[in-house]
Order: sequence, then C-alpha cells, then structure tokens
Amino acid sequence: MKKYLIQYKSFLLFIGTFFGTYILLTLVYQFYLGSFENDKIDGITKLVGNHTEWLLQLFNNDARVDEISSEPYLQIFYNQEVVAVIVEGCNAISVIILFVAFIVAFSGKLKPTLFYILGGSLFIYILNICRIASLAGLLYYFPEKTHLLHGVLFPLVIYGVVFILWIIWVSKFSKYAK
Repeated sequence: MKKYLIQYKSFLLFIGTFFGTYILLTLVYQFYLGSFENDKIDGITKLVGNHTEWLLQLFNNDARVDEISSEPYLQIFYNQEVVAVIVEGCNAISVIILFVAFIVAFSGKLKPTLFYILGGSLFIYILNICRIASLAGLLYYFPEKTHLLHGVLFPLVIYGVVFILWIIWVSKFSKYAK
C-alpha cells in the first residue's frame, strides 16, 4: 500500500487539494446563501442582474431586470416581454468555485496563482453576464430554441472557456509547466 501511495503521490495530492478546496468553497458559499431568507435573492445574484440589465440596455433601451418581492429570482424583460429569469444558479459562482479548485490543485507560485484566480474569476463573471444578456436577446427572437440555447450552447461556451483557462494555467503557469 505504501508503495502505491508513494507512486501516486502527485495524483493523490492533486485530488485531495482539488476536492478539499472545492468542498471548502462550496460550504462557504452555502453558508453565505443560508444568510438569506428562502424568498430573498442573494446579493451576488442581484449584482449579476444589475450588470445584465446594464449590458442589455446598451443594445436595447426597452430591456430591464426586475426583482419580484415574493420570489427568489429576477425577471428579464426584453421589449416588454418576460424572456427569462435569473436564479441563484445563474450567477456563475459554482463555475468559479470549480475553476478556483482546479487552479489551487495545480498551484504554482503564490502571486501568479492569486492573480490568475482573480483574473480568471473576473473573466468568468463577465462572460456569464454576456451569456445571460445574449441568452435574453436570443430567447426573445427564438423562444422555440430555449433548450438548445440554455441547455446546450451556453453551458458549452462557459465550461469550454473554463477548460481553456485550465489548459493555459497548467501549460504556462503551474508548477508543472515546462
């Protein structure tokens, strides 16, 4: 058994660090969410809604994001029509947690690791705002394509970008980069 622990030490350290970071950040995020009442929207989701509304209004003055006081979601209006809702799961925090856990598991020097985590997290957040705004506009014009857009295309884009960020990190900045 000791032979295998020594042989697979790097892999086991990666797995342990990845899952440890992922679980810790998820617990912290769940604690944060627990501080809000069931029918209230958390602050991060509200911020996502505000930024989405700002981006939508750059392209269409008749776009807004409204909070419904008795519901835990935001409604996106596009040309006076509700086209989508923003729930807590739309704020990309779970994607950012996954991104951070991987970077920490393949960490390099402290300063580049922290900068990459901050920069990558900000990039994912901005990409998510663009994703939601684009989705709202597309759903207005193509409501019959909801499953394709929301269930296939946009998750593929955001997870694809996260995968590319991971590849860049491992090949250029991590302790395993040549």
